[in-house]
Amino acid sequence: MKEFQLYAITGEEFHQGRDLMDVMEEAIKGGVDMIQLRDKTSSKKEVFEKAKKLRQLTWQYNVPFIVNDHIDVALAVDADGIHIGQDDLPIEEARKIVGDKIIGLSTHHIEEARAAVKAGADYIGVGPIFPTKSKVDVVDPVTTEYIKQVVAEIKIPFVAIGGIKLHNVDQVLEAGATRICMISEIVGAEDIQSVCQQFVRKLSK
Repeated sequence: MKEFQLYAITGEEFHQGRDLMDVMEEAIKGGVDMIQLRDKTSSKKEVFEKAKKLRQLTWQYNVPFIVNDHIDVALAVDADGIHIGQDDLPIEEARKIVGDKIIGLSTHHIEEARAAVKAGADYIGVGPIFPTKSKVDVVDPVTTEYIKQVVAEIKIPFVAIGGIKLHNVDQVLEAGATRICMISEIVGAEDIQSVCQQFVRKLSK
């Protein structure tokens, strides 16, 4: 899996009327080096159309492209991987379908992280670190304590996610995270490139 540090997830409700492709291209130009399409409301056909365009964009910039949940769409557009949650298809079953593509799994406590490693996840999401409005039915914040547990014990890559903003990201990095993921803070920004560049500078310290 290609190394990454700044991971952006689509969230069209935060785009302020801007086009999905324009928003994600701005993010990539600002330093985002992993993109995930996450769309819980559109039809399968619409998700496929968006995925097809994002796949072209990410190929153009040589950025890995991940599709959330829709394994069939990920395969149809030749995405680099999928991201699944605790209530989705088990990793072992997903692996049979996607082969050697990247599989990421959301985790909320250390037992889930251990299970993800055992099952063969390529990376895990660690969060939500802080309260977040980007997801409905979100679990309670796991705080930076969970990051410390993962740093101490888990050997596969992990990305911190959930309520991360420019004003609190230092706490996340101080806890040991080296990869961070945002939705609204990036795609909802007035100046997307500038916000991404500021995150990259913090990650590079």
